[in-house]
Amino acid sequence: MKKSVARALRLPLRSHLAAVALGVTLGLTFSGGAAAQSTSFTRALAEAASQSDSIAAFYRLRGYQTLWTGPEDATRREAFLTALDGAAVQGLPAARYGRADLVAAFRSAVTEGDRGRLEVAMSRAFVAWATDIESGAIDPKKVDKTILREILRPEPGQLLAALAGSEPRSYLASLGPRTPEYARLVKEKLRLEGVIAAGGWGADLPGTLKPGAVGPDAVALRERLVALGYLPPSSAGSYDKTLVRAVQRFQTDQGIAADGVVGESTLAALNTAPEERLKAVVVALERLRWMGDAPRGSRHIWVNQPDFTARIVDDGRVTFQTRAVIGKNVPDQRTPEFSDEMEYMVVNPSWGVPRSIIVKEYLPLLQRNPNAVSHLQVVDGRGRVVPRGAVNFAAYSARSFPFGLRQPPSDGNALGKVKFMFPNENNIYLHDTPAKNLFSHEVRAYSHGCIRLGDPFDFAYTLLAAQTDDPKGVFKHELDSNKESNLALQQHVPVHLVYFTAWPTARGTIGYRNDIYGRDAAIFEALTEAGVVLPGVQG
Repeated sequence: MKKSVARALRLPLRSHLAAVALGVTLGLTFSGGAAAQSTSFTRALAEAASQSDSIAAFYRLRGYQTLWTGPEDATRREAFLTALDGAAVQGLPAARYGRADLVAAFRSAVTEGDRGRLEVAMSRAFVAWATDIESGAIDPKKVDKTILREILRPEPGQLLAALAGSEPRSYLASLGPRTPEYARLVKEKLRLEGVIAAGGWGADLPGTLKPGAVGPDAVALRERLVALGYLPPSSAGSYDKTLVRAVQRFQTDQGIAADGVVGESTLAALNTAPEERLKAVVVALERLRWMGDAPRGSRHIWVNQPDFTARIVDDGRVTFQTRAVIGKNVPDQRTPEFSDEMEYMVVNPSWGVPRSIIVKEYLPLLQRNPNAVSHLQVVDGRGRVVPRGAVNFAAYSARSFPFGLRQPPSDGNALGKVKFMFPNENNIYLHDTPAKNLFSHEVRAYSHGCIRLGDPFDFAYTLLAAQTDDPKGVFKHELDSNKESNLALQQHVPVHLVYFTAWPTARGTIGYRNDIYGRDAAIFEALTEAGVVLPGVQG
């Protein structure tokens, strides 16, 4: 905060308190002296705080001592107002906290009643800001029903009590995500805002381009990569080896096959405006706030859906990575977002067909031909196989069909040879698949919601290596039995199914992905409606 602003906040309140000590407040005489003034302040504070049980209880428990408006509160209020100066930097809805109105109220406060109401206004602003920075500015479930993350909102009274008992600047700085990714995304936000203020990347690149090209298009490509930070400034006019390597680094960061050729996907990424990248960064900051500071786990599994990858992370380092297939971009098949714990793996799994697939896809086939989908068994509610000849499929509707369908273990099983279980009400898990060709696609959204792994056996070995010296042998023993069996993980592994279209890379850059489900667009719209404003960016 500038010294002049801090002084403006201090002096009127000090003058006010000095006048109170004499029984006079800016020309107003109080017949009862300090006690009457205190009663007036307390009455106004209690009335204003009555709209929030938590805030009212906080002040009642502390005997209505001030947190913001007393002579000893200057450091605390200045620290908080300084924190509000940085709200927009972190992609928060700064207008929600009313900083300018609070400063104006300090300057215009005349009576003890004014001071009591201002005391509560400061606490409300603090609770709103602290809640937003700790757990997000919007409720994700109101934006997209497939975002199932449990948001832990801090209790207002506990926030106020913690502030009251702490060194203000240190406590305020401790709020919000403290992960390195959050700090790097904030830095990227500031960088992009500078790029936008300077006019952006420049004109769109005109078309696809291959190594060896010379002339204006190659020059434009080089200038774009310079602007994006992948090359130092150069006057070279050819698509040479240096430019190829820069294109490859850019492609890697964008999740594109690093062939060094500016094809359609690479061209689209190069031409994505900084305003769109900025939106992705702001949404990523909000998503990190939803996750809070709960430990991800020294070992955890990280499935970033727009990146189509599954990773095992040990102590912050990726120790295994494989391609993944996620749910189709259609209603009821998009992979949800949530966190859980992986407990075991099933080797040679049978596939219990989800009810939604049975009634939407298979029951119509069976009604036309009872011998359709012959690889699936018809089972009753107790899991017993029912002969198809004993079932009149045409007699049932989607609602009344009482049977299930199951595919026993086999080479062609839809789950492949292994599935990885973190039991959840959404019936989502990771698994093998016989459809190996799908992993060669750049966009891999083909499943009914579960995550298919490109290298499931190696994934299993990596998990088992934490509990046995022979992970391959243990796994192969179960696999060779050709019978369905469970392998328990002695230590459960946290699983995070996430959706980040902007995420820091190991090289220090920010990698971007396409918004495959349109979730980011909906979240950014909600953030805009909540009051988030980005310079030069329209909602």
